[in-house]
Amino acid sequence: MGDSLTAGYQSSTYEGWAEPTPYTTFLEERLLTVYKGRQKGLNFQIHNKGVSGELTGEMLVRFNTGVLSLKPNFVIILGGTNDIGWGLSPNEVFNNLTQMYEAASKSEIETIACSVPSILGYDSLIPPRLTLNEMIRSYCIQNEMAFADIFRATADPKTNRLLDEYSNDGLHLNTYGYQKMADTIFEEALERLLVKYLSKRK
Repeated sequence: MGDSLTAGYQSSTYEGWAEPTPYTTFLEERLLTVYKGRQKGLNFQIHNKGVSGELTGEMLVRFNTGVLSLKPNFVIILGGTNDIGWGLSPNEVFNNLTQMYEAASKSEIETIACSVPSILGYDSLIPPRLTLNEMIRSYCIQNEMAFADIFRATADPKTNRLLDEYSNDGLHLNTYGYQKMADTIFEEALERLLVKYLSKRK
């Protein structure tokens, strides 16, 4: 569930228009590579519910039909980039995100909360991201919920700016960035949840 960063939007380059490369495609490839042939009868189906330009309030409105109605085992939630761009406060964004986290929990869906990636070229928009991401991280610790730190994985540790190698426009990720996003989600959160899920099936 998310916005253009979940949909896999890419800005055009000097070479022409770039096709979307959603992280879910790379995540599915990773899952198939790791589990193919190892878990008999285990199938994966990923539903990408990313809508470009959406705010977390709009994500919340469609959360029931987009996520809960599908009854998935897991949901990965990434939102807040557009909210911050429009000047919404981290508190407003966090309130919308927590409502999604809690709705998933009530439906017994394991949630992976993602931090909002950084930005390059608009330093004034980095502090609200850091504030929001710390709120998300703290919530995950307090509620024993999985957390994937996309910001840390794709930002310069010295400047907190999005690394140029992961983006064509300083906001959206490129193919390499979405690949990094998939790897981060798998390694920091999903792999552990799958181990727990599979142990319950035995």
